[in-house]
Amino acid sequence: MAEVDSATLTEPDVPAKGYVQSFPAPGLRQIFRHITGHDGKGDSVFLRSDQGDHHRIMGDQQAVANILYSTQETPAELNGDVDIEKASSQEPPLHYHGGSIVRMIDFAPNVESPLHRAVSIDYGIVVEGVFELILDSGEKRVMRQGDVSVQRATAHKWKNISGNGTMPGRIMWVLLDCKDVYVNGNKMEGFLGDLAKEYVDQGVSK
Repeated sequence: MAEVDSATLTEPDVPAKGYVQSFPAPGLRQIFRHITGHDGKGDSVFLRSDQGDHHRIMGDQQAVANILYSTQETPAELNGDVDIEKASSQEPPLHYHGGSIVRMIDFAPNVESPLHRAVSIDYGIVVEGVFELILDSGEKRVMRQGDVSVQRATAHKWKNISGNGTMPGRIMWVLLDCKDVYVNGNKMEGFLGDLAKEYVDQGVSK
């Protein structure tokens, strides 16, 4: 995908609403998830190859979230494949207290997320496209394919600027739990802004 600098951006007339109907978003390739395990002899085998258990269309069909995997505790219980059953049976909240989530989101062109904060440590990897990461301080960085952000319970938002705002983009996050975060004695609280409605039926851990 074309790479651009945020200083050269214009505001293209891109109809982001209604762009995403399913996973993957139009213009992005289908991905495969491969889950491994053991056979009766203890040899490593592939148990499943698919596109993830849970897909959620977000906003006005402006993005789609694909849950690649989740665990509800750390260390994870792998015996009896109980982790697979838990991951398959329930779509997770934003993040699990004491657990982990791997979430991939496809963004329509020129989409900007609401400002939000998860009280967790999140590793964000740009898989396809170019994004602007904007913090509540006003600081921002342009992230390109392969770039990584380490969100340490900070308030932020994302804008898909792929192709000068004309192309879809994709980010993958690994969300892990953290202890309560304090700044000058003040406890940092999580908030989702307009994203809250996307998780209202699941609850938000912590």
